[in-house]
Amino acid sequence: MRWRGNRQSNNIEDRRGAGGNTLSGGGLLRLLPLVFRFLGFKGTVIVALGFVGYTFLSGGNLNTILGLAPESNVVTKEVKQSPAEKKMVEFVSVVLADTEETWHTLFKQYDEKYKEPGLVLFRNSTRSSCGLGKAAMGPFYCPADQKVYIDLSFFNDLKQRHKAPGDFAQAYVIAHEVGHHVQTLLGISKQVHQAKKGKTKSIANSLSVKQELQADCFAGIWAHHAARVRNLLEAGDVDEGLTAASAIGDDRLQKQAQGYVVPESFTHGSSAQRVRWFKVGLNSGLIKACNTFKTASL
Repeated sequence: MRWRGNRQSNNIEDRRGAGGNTLSGGGLLRLLPLVFRFLGFKGTVIVALGFVGYTFLSGGNLNTILGLAPESNVVTKEVKQSPAEKKMVEFVSVVLADTEETWHTLFKQYDEKYKEPGLVLFRNSTRSSCGLGKAAMGPFYCPADQKVYIDLSFFNDLKQRHKAPGDFAQAYVIAHEVGHHVQTLLGISKQVHQAKKGKTKSIANSLSVKQELQADCFAGIWAHHAARVRNLLEAGDVDEGLTAASAIGDDRLQKQAQGYVVPESFTHGSSAQRVRWFKVGLNSGLIKACNTFKTASL
């Protein structure tokens, strides 16, 4: 990819050097057993009410103090990183910025305003509004706080374990997660969530597959515009993206993990499906072409 020297996004939140704080992220809940031990039930209630009063008077967030919300005011230490990791951060920032260019333009065509997502860099684990995120989960998008979460070590796994090397393979992963953000803004994620209620596990999984394949298609839309409008793609880039899409198909991952495939348990789609829908977005560049929910065949 021709990414060097391009604009970097202002929406990067670097938590790789993050440490804990005092009360946010469950501080009061962690303290209550100790308070109860020394002051008894009544004393504990008084202390708890005192914190509640302080919260309202100071304009604080009660959910944060009670540990029901993500950490805020996180103490951040200086990030120790290798030159290679520093370069990777720059790359991620440039790719995120380029997705912003694409989706601002497309939303404007529909007289809509694109709200840019945040992207959180972390190591090992971090809090999100969707719960605790861990590196083992891989990159993910949280609709509750509209942020993409990435532990950069995933890109090593993509290259070594999944045999999908190359900078465009990494860019595809970012664009896919941004695709979920687009689904959130368009109201698609909410519709899928509602449609899953009361349904069997098999039907819910099939809806998840359609949602994931649409995010692949949206990633293809970004690649279409990155190539044709800004000339970012080089020879071999598309193949890198297709290799990555294929490498993380449910059938391939299940075969590697357990030696057999259970299609009813798919949540992201097969390798062939993921490749197909990435190509649909790549070739068309159109949002309307990515309606995986109204198609005769995935």
